[in-house]
Amino acid sequence: MPALVCVARIGAAHGVRGAVKLWTFTEDPFAIRRYAPLLSKDGKRQFEVATAREAKDHLVATFKGVTTRDEAERLNGIELYVAREQLPATDADEYYHTDLIGLAAVTTDGEALGRVLAIHNFGAGDIIEIAPPKGTSLLLPFSNAVVPEVDIAGGRVVIALPEEIAGDDVSPGRPGEGRDP
Repeated sequence: MPALVCVARIGAAHGVRGAVKLWTFTEDPFAIRRYAPLLSKDGKRQFEVATAREAKDHLVATFKGVTTRDEAERLNGIELYVAREQLPATDADEYYHTDLIGLAAVTTDGEALGRVLAIHNFGAGDIIEIAPPKGTSLLLPFSNAVVPEVDIAGGRVVIALPEEIAGDDVSPGRPGEGRDP
């Protein structure tokens, strides 16, 4: 099976004629109509968008073959995927999250930090999550200052750890260092 990329998630039924709320993860929400077939994660089910219109923070869509509220309700929560090859090429300094997940994360000195676990956006910009071999995940801004190099072909991202994260081994209480008194 080709590499699949999640492009949308089906939400609750909307109305009585088979429409659903549809959250898209594409730059242009209506681009979802250009991808067919849309596949379930296991690739066993296929979907094709019949209609789509904009709502507050999602689309209201219908799928071919889904005509009742009961049918629409059974789709709630299904994530929709397309083959990676169907997606348009990215510009320089643009990446699909799926291409970054799993890459090795190293410091600017070449020290291993772990692997890229996810890219999040909670509303204030992208955050890169790095899973170290042991311990708690690191959540860092996904910016050029913190991630100066992305080498997909080489299988790594270079991380310039901010001072707050890299941390100096400073004893509290020394004048001018550590915590404020």
